[in-house]
Amino acid sequence: MTYIALPELIENFALFDDWEARYQYLIELGEQVEPMDDAFKTEATEVKGCVSKVWLHHARDAAGRFHFLADSDGKITRGLVYVVLAAYQDKSAEEIRAVDIEAEFEKLGLSENLSPNRRNGFFAMVERIKALAV
Repeated sequence: MTYIALPELIENFALFDDWEARYQYLIELGEQVEPMDDAFKTEATEVKGCVSKVWLHHARDAAGRFHFLADSDGKITRGLVYVVLAAYQDKSAEEIRAVDIEAEFEKLGLSENLSPNRRNGFFAMVERIKALAV
């Protein structure tokens, strides 16, 4: 699956005047996340620090690019999974380290509209990915 690039996601979020519309768009993005087989939803792949259950599985190809499968039991959190995957899917460790996700998160307008728990969950996913890219 191909995810919308972050610059395009930022443009799309800017089209919405109110946060309810942004929430709806986030939920719609979550519905597009590549399905994750239940076999990958284990203690080892569970991302700690999220209120909703979140799982993140990874593999690397021969070129060293990371491919992620992720899922959540929360609709809005699943939308945040989409944003994380849009930022990091099929990138090398160097490319992952180069993403300024905090700046991108601000540009999306998510920081002022998400609960602290959802924000913490988002960055827990990011930290898991960055730890793999060292």
